Amino acid sequence: MDERTYTALIVDDEDLARALVQEHLAPHPEIQVLASCRDGFQALQAATAQPPDLLFLDIQMPAMDGFELLELLDPGPAVVFITAHDRHALRAFEVHAVDYLLKPFSRERFEAALEQAKTRCATRAAAPDPATLRATARQDPFLDRLLIRAGGRVTVLPVARIDYIQAQDDYVLLKAGTREYLKEQTLASLEPRLDPRRFLRIHRSCILRLECLVQLERSATEAWVALLGDGTRLPVSRSGYARLTQVLGR
Repeated sequence: MDERTYTALIVDDEDLARALVQEHLAPHPEIQVLASCRDGFQALQAATAQPPDLLFLDIQMPAMDGFELLELLDPGPAVVFITAHDRHALRAFEVHAVDYLLKPFSRERFEAALEQAKTRCATRAAAPDPATLRATARQDPFLDRLLIRAGGRVTVLPVARIDYIQAQDDYVLLKAGTREYLKEQTLASLEPRLDPRRFLRIHRSCILRLECLVQLERSATEAWVALLGDGTRLPVSRSGYARLTQVLGR
């Protein structure tokens, strides 16, 4: 008999869905529900205060979806996705989800997922990690926002506000007007998620939002430089110049 206790978070923007999961967990005294959260921000706060063993997680939620939440969490919880949509199933299993429950689901189906989650915790098998989550994100449409965590604070940055993005080792620097943000992600993993009609890799270390470009200039060394409206000058490689001239029709 399993005498271990497990902590759990329930995350879903639907009150009835959260209540149903709580009802299914009620016969299991070994499961301690830390919090029942209506959105990703509540869940992030709860998980930061006490990391859960198990996470029962909806995918489509306002402000922050399930995958975005996982990207902000430290690796660890065994994740059971609970959703009304089947189109995210492949990505869910690519990030090592324990199970993927489609609403509505039976008690028997939930029990099977719970047992798998408890086994995952016991065996300490691989849990989703931020790098894998970002790598599998290519299956989704282009990004319209980025979530940036700094300590206990999360900033939601619309990509339409980004002027340019620069590589900073294992981070990217996001320049948006007068503000700068650091996000733990590589430029190579971010580039495919940006709409190529709006963003262009102009250098191995830089992606530019095309609307910010004022003109192309030659530097003193005859290298090309992108001049932005605020006076910023960004290096342009030969391949970046070729891509720019093709897009701009020069």
